[in-house]
Amino acid sequence: MYPLIEIKTVPIEIEMKVSHAKLEYTRGTADLEISRNDGGLSIKSRPIRLNIDTFEARNSITPTAVRSVEQYAQQGQQAAYSATATFAQQGQLLLDAKIGQEMVTQFAADAQNKNYKPNVGLEFLPSVPPEITWDPGEMHIRYEMDKLNFDWRVNQPHFEFTPGDIELSVKQQPDVIIKYVGGPLYVPPSADPNHQPIDVEA
Repeated sequence: MYPLIEIKTVPIEIEMKVSHAKLEYTRGTADLEISRNDGGLSIKSRPIRLNIDTFEARNSITPTAVRSVEQYAQQGQQAAYSATATFAQQGQLLLDAKIGQEMVTQFAADAQNKNYKPNVGLEFLPSVPPEITWDPGEMHIRYEMDKLNFDWRVNQPHFEFTPGDIELSVKQQPDVIIKYVGGPLYVPPSADPNHQPIDVEA
């Protein structure tokens, strides 16, 4: 007689995925930007400047009204000084005069000699030369070289750490399979075509 039931067990199936830890390193980069500033040459020059002041020279020929008044005032003042000196000298001579000495004739002779000015008809005009001055010349030279500007942009190196990982997944649940492998059961048993009566007599 063979068994009528077949029992089969299905074990659990587990899948495990392991990811290892890793450390990633990113190199630092550097960017360089170059700009240029142009120089140049500049020259500034100023020639000699001549200054001629002819004010006094023109006044010696045709004086202005103000200058004429000043000249007449100076001449009057000088004449007053001369007259005062003459009168003082004549008074001193009169004090020292002796009886019978002719003083009037001497005073007239002295006055004539003092006022006598020879006139030759020559006169230089203008009597005052012009005033001449000058400013020296100047030259400024400015030279500037070209300039190069370097702009560095440096990125620091970067480290990135990825931790490890373990992943468990159940691909097959455990199971028990019970299978009936026998033939059909007839009720009553006598309905079985292959039924054989049991002999109870022995």
